[in-house]
Amino acid sequence: MFHVGGARSALYNWAVARKAGGTFVLRIEDTDAARNKPEWIDGIVSALAAIGIDESDPAFEGPYFQSQNAERHRQAGLQLLAAGRAYYCDCTREQVAERTGSAQLGYDGFCRDRGLEYEAGRALRFRTPDEGSTVVVDLIRGEPSFPNAAIEDFVIARGDGSSVFLIANVVDDLDEGITEVIRGEEHLSNTPKQQLLWEALGAVPPVWAHLPVIVNEKRQKLSKRRDKVALEDYLAEGYLPEAMVNYLMLLGWGPGEDREIRPYAELEQLFDIKDVNGSSAFFDVKKLAAFNGEYIRALDPAAFVAACTPWLRAPHAPWPAESFDQALFETVAPLAQTRITVLSEITAYVDFLFLDQPVDDEAGWAKAMKPGAAGILRDARAALAALAEGPSWRAEGLKAVLEAVSEKNGLKLGKAQAPIRVAVTGRTVGLPLFESLEALGRARTLARIDAALARLEP
Repeated sequence: MFHVGGARSALYNWAVARKAGGTFVLRIEDTDAARNKPEWIDGIVSALAAIGIDESDPAFEGPYFQSQNAERHRQAGLQLLAAGRAYYCDCTREQVAERTGSAQLGYDGFCRDRGLEYEAGRALRFRTPDEGSTVVVDLIRGEPSFPNAAIEDFVIARGDGSSVFLIANVVDDLDEGITEVIRGEEHLSNTPKQQLLWEALGAVPPVWAHLPVIVNEKRQKLSKRRDKVALEDYLAEGYLPEAMVNYLMLLGWGPGEDREIRPYAELEQLFDIKDVNGSSAFFDVKKLAAFNGEYIRALDPAAFVAACTPWLRAPHAPWPAESFDQALFETVAPLAQTRITVLSEITAYVDFLFLDQPVDDEAGWAKAMKPGAAGILRDARAALAALAEGPSWRAEGLKAVLEAVSEKNGLKLGKAQAPIRVAVTGRTVGLPLFESLEALGRARTLARIDAALARLEP
Protein backbone atom coordinates (compact mmCIF):
# COMPACT_ATOMS: atom_id res chain seq x y z
CA MET A 1 0.00 0.00 0.00
CA PHE A 2 1.35 3.39 -1.03
CA HIS A 3 -0.24 6.06 1.19
CA VAL A 4 -1.54 9.18 -0.57
CA GLY A 5 0.56 11.18 1.90
CA GLY A 6 3.65 9.34 0.70
CA ALA A 7 2.60 10.01 -2.89
CA ARG A 8 2.33 13.74 -2.14
CA SER A 9 5.76 13.75 -0.49
CA ALA A 10 7.21 11.96 -3.51
CA LEU A 11 5.65 14.47 -5.91
CA TYR A 12 7.01 17.43 -3.95
CA ASN A 13 10.49 15.86 -3.87
CA TRP A 14 10.20 15.10 -7.58
CA ALA A 15 9.23 18.68 -8.39
CA VAL A 16 12.09 20.14 -6.34
CA ALA A 17 14.65 17.75 -7.82
CA ARG A 18 13.62 18.19 -11.45
CA LYS A 19 13.20 21.95 -11.24
CA ALA A 20 16.69 22.31 -9.75
CA GLY A 21 18.28 19.85 -12.16
CA GLY A 22 18.90 17.49 -9.27
CA THR A 23 18.16 13.86 -8.48
CA PHE A 24 15.26 12.11 -6.81
CA VAL A 25 16.55 9.13 -4.83
CA LEU A 26 14.27 6.20 -4.07
CA ARG A 27 15.56 4.30 -1.07
CA ILE A 28 13.83 1.25 0.35
CA GLU A 29 14.40 1.25 4.10
CA ASP A 30 14.21 -2.52 4.51
CA THR A 31 16.19 -3.23 7.65
CA ASP A 32 13.03 -4.46 9.42
CA ALA A 33 12.40 -7.74 7.60
CA ALA A 34 8.96 -8.19 9.17
CA ARG A 35 7.75 -4.98 7.57
CA ASN A 36 9.28 -5.49 4.14
CA LYS A 37 8.22 -7.98 1.50
CA PRO A 38 9.16 -8.09 -2.19
CA GLU A 39 5.56 -7.54 -3.28
CA TRP A 40 5.34 -4.41 -1.10
CA ILE A 41 8.49 -3.02 -2.67
CA ASP A 42 7.11 -3.77 -6.13
CA GLY A 43 3.93 -1.95 -5.10
CA ILE A 44 5.87 1.18 -4.17
CA VAL A 45 7.81 1.17 -7.43
CA SER A 46 4.69 0.62 -9.56
CA ALA A 47 2.70 3.25 -7.64
CA LEU A 48 5.45 5.82 -8.20
CA ALA A 49 5.57 4.90 -11.88
CA ALA A 50 1.80 5.41 -12.12
CA ILE A 51 2.23 9.06 -11.08
CA GLY A 52 5.14 9.63 -13.43
CA ILE A 53 8.13 8.96 -11.16
CA ASP A 54 10.31 6.18 -12.54
CA GLU A 55 13.64 5.23 -14.03
CA SER A 56 12.68 6.46 -17.50
CA ASP A 57 13.55 9.97 -16.29
CA PRO A 58 17.25 10.82 -15.73
CA ALA A 59 16.29 12.63 -12.52
CA PHE A 60 15.38 9.27 -10.94
CA GLU A 61 17.85 7.08 -9.07
CA GLY A 62 17.24 3.81 -7.32
CA PRO A 63 15.84 1.90 -5.80
CA TYR A 64 18.60 1.59 -3.23
CA PHE A 65 18.18 -0.81 -0.32
CA GLN A 66 19.16 0.26 3.16
CA SER A 67 20.00 -3.30 4.20
CA GLN A 68 22.85 -3.36 1.68
CA ASN A 69 24.63 -0.60 3.61
CA ALA A 70 24.58 -2.28 7.01
CA GLU A 71 28.36 -2.36 7.41
CA ARG A 72 28.64 1.39 6.79
CA HIS A 73 25.98 1.98 9.44
CA ARG A 74 27.97 -0.12 11.91
CA GLN A 75 31.23 1.68 11.10
CA ALA A 76 29.56 5.07 11.64
CA GLY A 77 28.46 3.95 15.10
CA LEU A 78 32.00 2.86 15.94
CA GLN A 79 33.30 6.21 14.66
CA LEU A 80 31.04 8.00 17.12
CA LEU A 81 32.14 5.62 19.90
CA ALA A 82 35.81 6.35 19.20
CA ALA A 83 35.13 10.09 19.23
CA GLY A 84 33.43 9.91 22.62
CA ARG A 85 30.03 10.74 21.10
CA ALA A 86 28.54 7.32 21.90
CA TYR A 87 28.77 4.67 24.63
CA TYR A 88 27.58 1.16 25.40
CA CYS A 89 24.66 0.59 27.75
CA ASP A 90 23.29 -2.57 29.34
CA CYS A 91 20.24 -1.04 31.05
CA THR A 92 16.86 -2.67 30.57
CA ARG A 93 13.67 -0.67 30.27
CA GLU A 94 12.56 -1.98 33.61
CA GLN A 95 15.75 -0.77 35.29
CA VAL A 96 15.39 2.69 33.76
CA ALA A 97 11.73 2.89 34.85
CA GLU A 98 12.67 1.84 38.39
CA ARG A 99 15.32 4.57 38.61
CA THR A 100 13.20 7.34 37.09
CA GLY A 101 9.95 6.27 38.69
CA SER A 102 8.09 6.18 35.37
CA ALA A 103 8.07 4.06 32.23
CA GLN A 104 7.18 7.21 30.29
CA LEU A 105 10.37 9.12 31.05
CA GLY A 106 13.35 8.79 28.74
CA TYR A 107 16.72 7.23 29.41
CA ASP A 108 18.54 8.76 32.40
CA GLY A 109 22.14 8.51 31.17
CA PHE A 110 23.10 5.91 33.78
CA CYS A 111 25.81 4.25 31.63
CA ARG A 112 27.35 7.43 30.25
CA ASP A 113 30.56 7.21 32.24
CA ARG A 114 30.73 3.51 33.09
CA GLY A 115 33.17 2.79 30.25
CA LEU A 116 31.42 -0.38 29.15
CA GLU A 117 32.85 -2.28 26.21
CA TYR A 118 30.86 -4.14 23.62
CA GLU A 119 29.19 -7.35 24.65
CA ALA A 120 26.20 -9.07 23.10
CA GLY A 121 23.07 -7.47 24.48
CA ARG A 122 24.61 -4.05 25.07
CA ALA A 123 23.12 -1.20 23.04
CA LEU A 124 25.14 1.69 21.65
CA ARG A 125 23.74 5.08 22.68
CA PHE A 126 24.47 8.52 21.27
CA ARG A 127 25.73 11.01 23.85
CA THR A 128 23.45 14.02 23.49
CA PRO A 129 25.01 17.39 24.46
CA ASP A 130 24.10 18.43 28.00
CA GLU A 131 23.58 22.08 27.22
CA GLY A 132 22.24 24.29 24.48
CA SER A 133 19.59 23.61 21.90
CA THR A 134 19.39 22.02 18.49
CA VAL A 135 17.79 24.39 16.01
CA VAL A 136 16.23 22.82 12.96
CA VAL A 137 16.05 25.15 9.97
CA ASP A 138 12.87 24.07 8.22
CA LEU A 139 11.70 25.63 4.95
CA ILE A 140 8.07 25.24 5.99
CA ARG A 141 8.13 25.54 9.79
CA GLY A 142 10.77 28.15 10.38
CA GLU A 143 13.39 27.36 13.01
CA PRO A 144 11.94 25.16 15.75
CA SER A 145 14.34 24.78 18.68
CA PHE A 146 14.77 21.63 20.76
CA PRO A 147 16.55 21.87 24.14
CA ASN A 148 19.28 19.23 24.22
CA ALA A 149 18.47 18.48 27.84
CA ALA A 150 15.08 17.18 26.64
CA ILE A 151 16.67 14.82 24.10
CA GLU A 152 17.60 11.52 25.73
CA ASP A 153 20.77 9.60 24.90
CA PHE A 154 19.08 7.59 22.16
CA VAL A 155 20.03 4.16 20.87
CA ILE A 156 21.88 4.00 17.55
CA ALA A 157 22.73 0.26 17.59
CA ARG A 158 20.80 -2.57 19.20
CA GLY A 159 22.17 -5.21 21.50
CA ASP A 160 22.70 -7.55 18.55
CA GLY A 161 24.89 -4.94 16.84
CA SER A 162 22.36 -3.94 14.17
CA SER A 163 21.90 -0.22 13.57
CA VAL A 164 18.59 1.52 14.18
CA PHE A 165 16.76 3.66 11.64
CA LEU A 166 18.07 7.00 12.93
CA ILE A 167 21.74 6.42 12.19
CA ALA A 168 21.10 4.22 9.15
CA ASN A 169 19.05 7.01 7.60
CA VAL A 170 21.72 9.63 8.27
CA VAL A 171 24.54 7.47 6.90
CA ASP A 172 22.57 6.60 3.78
CA ASP A 173 21.76 10.28 3.20
CA LEU A 174 25.46 11.09 3.53
CA ASP A 175 26.53 8.35 1.16
CA GLU A 176 23.90 9.23 -1.43
CA GLY A 177 24.64 12.95 -1.32
CA ILE A 178 21.20 13.99 -0.09
CA THR A 179 20.94 17.76 0.21
CA GLU A 180 17.20 18.21 0.82
CA VAL A 181 14.84 16.08 2.91
CA ILE A 182 11.14 16.68 2.28
CA ARG A 183 8.87 14.47 4.35
CA GLY A 184 5.79 14.37 6.58
CA GLU A 185 5.64 16.36 9.80
CA GLU A 186 5.41 13.17 11.86
CA HIS A 187 9.18 12.89 11.32
CA LEU A 188 9.89 16.33 12.79
CA SER A 189 10.40 14.88 16.28
CA ASN A 190 13.24 12.71 14.92
CA THR A 191 14.93 15.57 13.14
CA PRO A 192 16.94 17.07 16.04
CA LYS A 193 18.39 13.62 16.74
CA GLN A 194 19.30 13.15 13.10
CA GLN A 195 20.77 16.63 12.90
CA LEU A 196 22.94 15.89 15.94
CA LEU A 197 24.16 12.73 14.20
CA TRP A 198 24.98 14.64 11.01
CA GLU A 199 27.02 17.15 12.98
CA ALA A 200 28.72 14.47 15.09
CA LEU A 201 29.80 12.70 11.89
CA GLY A 202 31.37 15.95 10.70
CA ALA A 203 28.80 16.75 8.01
CA VAL A 204 26.51 19.66 7.23
CA PRO A 205 22.85 18.64 7.69
CA PRO A 206 20.54 18.76 4.69
CA VAL A 207 17.80 21.31 4.16
CA TRP A 208 14.69 20.13 6.01
CA ALA A 209 11.05 20.59 5.01
CA HIS A 210 8.28 18.88 6.96
CA LEU A 211 4.96 18.72 5.16
CA PRO A 212 1.61 19.26 6.88
CA VAL A 213 -0.40 16.25 7.93
CA ILE A 214 -3.29 15.22 5.68
CA VAL A 215 -6.68 14.97 7.44
CA ASN A 216 -10.17 13.69 6.62
CA GLU A 217 -13.44 15.64 6.74
CA LYS A 218 -13.50 15.31 10.54
CA ARG A 219 -10.01 16.83 10.66
CA GLN A 220 -8.56 13.54 11.83
CA LYS A 221 -5.24 12.38 10.43
CA LEU A 222 -5.84 10.01 7.52
CA SER A 223 -5.63 6.45 8.82
CA LYS A 224 -5.69 3.18 6.88
CA ARG A 225 -7.88 1.74 9.65
CA ARG A 226 -10.56 4.35 9.03
CA ASP A 227 -10.03 6.03 5.65
CA LYS A 228 -9.21 5.02 2.10
CA VAL A 229 -5.57 6.06 1.91
CA ALA A 230 -3.88 3.81 -0.66
CA LEU A 231 -3.03 5.42 -3.97
CA GLU A 232 -3.54 2.03 -5.62
CA ASP A 233 -7.15 1.90 -4.38
CA TYR A 234 -7.97 5.23 -5.99
CA LEU A 235 -6.36 4.21 -9.27
CA ALA A 236 -8.21 0.88 -9.18
CA GLU A 237 -11.50 2.73 -8.71
CA GLY A 238 -10.90 4.73 -11.85
CA TYR A 239 -9.20 7.92 -10.79
CA LEU A 240 -6.83 8.98 -13.55
CA PRO A 241 -3.15 9.28 -12.54
CA GLU A 242 -3.02 12.81 -13.98
CA ALA A 243 -5.95 13.88 -11.81
CA MET A 244 -4.41 12.29 -8.71
CA VAL A 245 -1.13 14.09 -9.34
CA ASN A 246 -2.88 17.43 -9.85
CA TYR A 247 -4.93 17.05 -6.68
CA LEU A 248 -2.11 15.77 -4.49
CA MET A 249 0.14 18.66 -5.53
CA LEU A 250 -2.47 21.07 -4.15
CA LEU A 251 -2.69 19.45 -0.70
CA GLY A 252 -0.99 22.19 1.28
CA TRP A 253 0.22 24.26 -1.65
CA GLY A 254 -1.34 26.29 -4.43
CA PRO A 255 -0.05 27.98 -7.58
CA GLY A 256 -1.34 31.35 -6.36
CA GLU A 257 -3.92 31.71 -9.12
CA ASP A 258 -7.59 30.80 -9.47
CA ARG A 259 -7.00 27.98 -11.95
CA GLU A 260 -6.35 24.71 -10.11
CA ILE A 261 -6.69 22.21 -12.97
CA ARG A 262 -3.19 22.20 -14.47
CA PRO A 263 -0.88 19.64 -16.04
CA TYR A 264 2.00 18.49 -13.89
CA ALA A 265 4.58 20.27 -16.06
CA GLU A 266 3.01 23.62 -15.15
CA LEU A 267 2.69 22.75 -11.48
CA GLU A 268 6.32 21.69 -11.34
CA GLN A 269 7.52 25.02 -12.69
CA LEU A 270 5.32 26.97 -10.27
CA PHE A 271 6.11 24.85 -7.23
CA ASP A 272 8.25 26.24 -4.41
CA ILE A 273 8.59 24.17 -1.25
CA LYS A 274 8.82 27.36 0.82
CA ASP A 275 5.25 28.23 -0.19
CA VAL A 276 3.78 25.07 1.34
CA ASN A 277 1.34 25.88 4.14
CA GLY A 278 2.23 24.42 7.51
CA SER A 279 -1.42 23.83 8.49
CA SER A 280 -3.07 20.46 8.03
CA ALA A 281 -4.38 19.70 4.54
CA PHE A 282 -7.93 18.39 4.03
CA PHE A 283 -8.21 15.39 1.71
CA ASP A 284 -11.56 16.22 0.13
CA VAL A 285 -12.72 13.15 -1.79
CA LYS A 286 -15.57 15.12 -3.42
CA LYS A 287 -13.12 17.68 -4.74
CA LEU A 288 -10.84 14.90 -5.98
CA ALA A 289 -13.79 13.36 -7.83
CA ALA A 290 -14.57 16.74 -9.39
CA PHE A 291 -10.95 17.03 -10.52
CA ASN A 292 -11.13 13.54 -11.97
CA GLY A 293 -14.33 14.34 -13.83
CA GLU A 294 -12.62 17.32 -15.44
CA TYR A 295 -9.74 15.13 -16.58
CA ILE A 296 -12.11 12.47 -17.93
CA ARG A 297 -14.02 15.04 -19.96
CA ALA A 298 -10.75 16.33 -21.38
CA LEU A 299 -9.81 12.93 -22.84
CA ASP A 300 -10.17 12.51 -26.57
CA PRO A 301 -12.86 9.94 -27.49
CA ALA A 302 -10.42 7.13 -28.28
CA ALA A 303 -8.52 7.68 -25.03
CA PHE A 304 -11.77 7.63 -23.07
CA VAL A 305 -12.84 4.35 -24.65
CA ALA A 306 -9.42 2.85 -23.90
CA ALA A 307 -9.52 4.10 -20.31
CA CYS A 308 -12.91 2.45 -19.75
CA THR A 309 -11.87 -0.89 -21.23
CA PRO A 310 -10.58 -2.48 -17.98
CA TRP A 311 -14.02 -2.08 -16.40
CA LEU A 312 -15.92 -3.18 -19.50
CA ARG A 313 -13.91 -6.32 -20.18
CA ALA A 314 -12.66 -7.25 -16.73
CA PRO A 315 -13.77 -10.55 -15.19
CA HIS A 316 -15.81 -8.57 -12.65
CA ALA A 317 -17.88 -6.78 -15.34
CA PRO A 318 -21.60 -7.39 -14.59
CA TRP A 319 -22.24 -9.09 -17.95
CA PRO A 320 -20.81 -12.16 -19.68
CA ALA A 321 -17.68 -11.43 -21.69
CA GLU A 322 -19.36 -12.49 -24.93
CA SER A 323 -22.16 -9.96 -24.39
CA PHE A 324 -19.93 -6.92 -24.65
CA ASP A 325 -20.09 -5.10 -27.98
CA GLN A 326 -17.21 -2.66 -28.45
CA ALA A 327 -18.80 -0.90 -31.42
CA LEU A 328 -22.07 -0.43 -29.55
CA PHE A 329 -20.25 0.99 -26.55
CA GLU A 330 -18.41 3.47 -28.75
CA THR A 331 -21.73 4.89 -29.95
CA VAL A 332 -22.74 5.89 -26.40
CA ALA A 333 -19.28 6.56 -24.98
CA PRO A 334 -19.41 10.34 -25.67
CA LEU A 335 -22.65 10.56 -23.69
CA ALA A 336 -21.16 8.69 -20.74
CA GLN A 337 -17.95 10.72 -20.83
CA THR A 338 -19.79 13.89 -19.83
CA ARG A 339 -21.44 12.22 -16.85
CA ILE A 340 -19.00 10.02 -14.96
CA THR A 341 -16.49 11.23 -12.39
CA VAL A 342 -14.57 7.97 -11.95
CA LEU A 343 -14.08 5.32 -14.61
CA SER A 344 -15.61 2.53 -12.52
CA GLU A 345 -18.98 4.29 -12.85
CA ILE A 346 -19.10 3.42 -16.54
CA THR A 347 -20.69 -0.01 -16.05
CA ALA A 348 -23.78 1.43 -14.33
CA TYR A 349 -24.34 3.75 -17.30
CA VAL A 350 -24.12 1.10 -20.01
CA ASP A 351 -25.03 -2.21 -18.37
CA PHE A 352 -28.56 -2.08 -19.85
CA LEU A 353 -26.98 -2.55 -23.30
CA PHE A 354 -25.09 -5.74 -22.43
CA LEU A 355 -27.34 -7.49 -19.90
CA ASP A 356 -30.20 -9.71 -21.03
CA GLN A 357 -32.48 -7.87 -18.63
CA PRO A 358 -32.14 -4.46 -16.97
CA VAL A 359 -30.90 -4.40 -13.38
CA ASP A 360 -33.58 -4.84 -10.72
CA ASP A 361 -33.50 -1.70 -8.59
CA GLU A 362 -36.45 -1.98 -6.24
CA ALA A 363 -36.13 1.59 -4.96
CA GLY A 364 -35.92 2.97 -8.49
CA TRP A 365 -38.88 0.85 -9.59
CA ALA A 366 -41.04 2.09 -6.69
CA LYS A 367 -40.09 5.69 -7.40
CA ALA A 368 -40.94 5.55 -11.11
CA MET A 369 -43.86 3.11 -11.26
CA LYS A 370 -46.48 5.21 -9.49
CA PRO A 371 -50.20 5.24 -10.37
CA GLY A 372 -50.55 6.03 -14.04
CA ALA A 373 -47.22 4.49 -15.00
CA ALA A 374 -48.90 1.52 -16.71
CA GLY A 375 -50.92 3.84 -18.94
CA ILE A 376 -47.79 5.73 -19.97
CA LEU A 377 -46.00 2.49 -20.77
CA ARG A 378 -48.93 1.19 -22.85
CA ASP A 379 -49.08 4.43 -24.84
CA ALA A 380 -45.29 4.49 -25.27
CA ARG A 381 -45.27 0.87 -26.36
CA ALA A 382 -47.92 1.48 -29.01
CA ALA A 383 -46.23 4.62 -30.32
CA LEU A 384 -42.80 3.07 -30.44
CA ALA A 385 -44.08 -0.10 -32.10
CA ALA A 386 -45.30 2.07 -34.98
CA LEU A 387 -41.69 3.02 -35.75
CA ALA A 388 -39.62 0.72 -37.89
CA GLU A 389 -36.06 -0.30 -37.07
CA GLY A 390 -33.55 1.75 -39.01
CA PRO A 391 -33.68 5.46 -39.94
CA SER A 392 -36.95 5.92 -38.07
CA TRP A 393 -35.43 4.55 -34.87
CA ARG A 394 -33.24 7.55 -34.11
CA ALA A 395 -33.05 9.74 -31.04
CA GLU A 396 -34.79 12.70 -32.69
CA GLY A 397 -37.75 10.62 -33.86
CA LEU A 398 -37.97 8.76 -30.55
CA LYS A 399 -38.09 12.05 -28.70
CA ALA A 400 -40.93 13.33 -30.89
CA VAL A 401 -42.94 10.15 -30.30
CA LEU A 402 -42.51 10.27 -26.53
CA GLU A 403 -43.29 13.98 -26.40
CA ALA A 404 -46.65 13.11 -27.94
CA VAL A 405 -47.15 10.38 -25.31
CA SER A 406 -46.40 12.83 -22.51
CA GLU A 407 -48.87 15.39 -23.91
CA LYS A 408 -51.57 12.71 -24.21
CA ASN A 409 -51.10 11.88 -20.52
CA GLY A 410 -50.99 15.54 -19.45
CA LEU A 411 -47.41 15.32 -18.22
CA LYS A 412 -44.18 17.12 -18.86
CA LEU A 413 -41.72 15.03 -20.83
CA GLY A 414 -39.46 14.53 -17.83
CA LYS A 415 -42.26 12.97 -15.80
CA ALA A 416 -43.35 10.72 -18.64
CA GLN A 417 -39.81 9.52 -19.21
CA ALA A 418 -39.36 8.10 -15.69
CA PRO A 419 -41.32 4.82 -16.04
CA ILE A 420 -39.98 4.27 -19.56
CA ARG A 421 -36.38 4.75 -18.40
CA VAL A 422 -36.76 2.32 -15.50
CA ALA A 423 -38.55 -0.24 -17.67
CA VAL A 424 -35.79 -0.15 -20.27
CA THR A 425 -32.59 0.48 -18.26
CA GLY A 426 -33.59 -0.49 -14.71
CA ARG A 427 -32.31 2.82 -13.37
CA THR A 428 -33.80 6.23 -12.59
CA VAL A 429 -30.75 8.07 -13.92
CA GLY A 430 -28.39 7.36 -16.75
CA LEU A 431 -27.62 8.30 -20.32
CA PRO A 432 -30.12 10.45 -22.23
CA LEU A 433 -33.21 8.33 -22.75
CA PHE A 434 -33.71 8.80 -26.48
CA GLU A 435 -30.10 7.97 -27.32
CA SER A 436 -30.37 4.98 -24.97
CA LEU A 437 -33.41 3.66 -26.82
CA GLU A 438 -31.67 4.16 -30.15
CA ALA A 439 -28.64 2.17 -28.97
CA LEU A 440 -30.76 -0.59 -27.41
CA GLY A 441 -32.79 -1.09 -30.57
CA ARG A 442 -36.47 -1.53 -31.33
CA ALA A 443 -36.89 -5.20 -30.46
CA ARG A 444 -35.21 -5.07 -27.06
CA THR A 445 -36.90 -1.79 -26.14
CA LEU A 446 -40.38 -3.17 -26.84
CA ALA A 447 -39.60 -6.44 -25.07
CA ARG A 448 -38.50 -4.62 -21.93
CA ILE A 449 -41.59 -2.41 -21.91
CA ASP A 450 -43.70 -5.57 -22.27
CA ALA A 451 -41.90 -7.12 -19.30
CA ALA A 452 -42.52 -4.02 -17.19
CA LEU A 453 -46.22 -4.02 -18.09
CA ALA A 454 -46.46 -7.68 -17.16
CA ARG A 455 -44.96 -6.87 -13.78
CA LEU A 456 -47.35 -3.97 -13.26
CA GLU A 457 -50.43 -5.79 -14.57
CA PRO A 458 -49.90 -9.50 -13.93
